[in-house]
Amino acid sequence: MPKLLLLFISSAVVNNFVLARFLGNCPFLGVSKEIKTSLGMGVATTFVMVMSGIVTWLLNHYILIPFELEYMQTIVFILTIATLVQFVEMVMKKNTPALHRALGIFLPLITTNCAVLGLAVMAVRENYSFIETVVFALGGGVGFSLALALMAGIREDMKEDLIPEAFRGPAIALITAGIMAMAFMGFTGILPS
Repeated sequence: MPKLLLLFISSAVVNNFVLARFLGNCPFLGVSKEIKTSLGMGVATTFVMVMSGIVTWLLNHYILIPFELEYMQTIVFILTIATLVQFVEMVMKKNTPALHRALGIFLPLITTNCAVLGLAVMAVRENYSFIETVVFALGGGVGFSLALALMAGIREDMKEDLIPEAFRGPAIALITAGIMAMAFMGFTGILPS
């Protein structure tokens, strides 16, 4: 398999940001009650992940490293992500107001979504090239969207189930997330080293 395809599959499935790395759990649990809303959040987060991967790579390689400002990476990355999220929020508010209202507080929280910041930091740590960073970000966003959609489908089905009182709400969501994480661990080792 080509290296880029392996990187995409790895970041989307094997090393899924939510279910293997445990990053981005707040929106994962908060927005995954309905499939439509979770898909909207997944697309928004994927866009922000890809754009932040591109912009942070460029800033890191053309400004921070040449001027020996690597110690500023975290602050620069957070400001970049916050700017991109504001852009996404303005576009969604204008073009899809119903989805914007449905996502509510979780849309601005993409700014503090540790999966987005984690992506930028991991790309730097792994010393990915520009193309590798874009593929890594796209795979991470697709994996995030996949986890959201799967969780939303399960939670929609659980509305019909008889769940004991003590397990309703966040308890069953956390148990379900744990079982999903164990299922995704089954993908570990399918890719060659």
